[in-house]
Amino acid sequence: MCYNKYIMLTNNAGFYGAKIIADIFKDILYFPFWWYSRGLLNFIGKNLTFLNYRQKSLGLLVWIKNLFKPMYGQHDWQGRLISFGFRVVFIIFDSVVMVFYVLLSLIAVLFWIIFPFFVLYEILYQLYPGIDLLFIG
Repeated sequence: MCYNKYIMLTNNAGFYGAKIIADIFKDILYFPFWWYSRGLLNFIGKNLTFLNYRQKSLGLLVWIKNLFKPMYGQHDWQGRLISFGFRVVFIIFDSVVMVFYVLLSLIAVLFWIIFPFFVLYEILYQLYPGIDLLFIG
């Protein structure tokens, strides 16, 4: 069996090179659809998981659930009053921290949505620097 290794190498290189280039173009065209569909849902899911972990680390629901239970088995009225006040202060503090985390997640999702438009704007601005793309002023 006699064959030319050079011809086989160039045929395979051309075939697989064209296939790789076609896959790259397909990925470039599919990217916006992925970014705003599956990618956005994955990102929101990861943000919800992040918020769930933050809530568990703060123990906010535990503080709320045990708001009226006395701490350290102190069942007299002084122990109940101190436990209630202590837990209210921690619930308020943890709620403020949790609101910060929720706002941080919302900002991240908004950034995810807006980022491709910003990149496209910057690319067009670099290609055509004399044109104001936002028509401001």
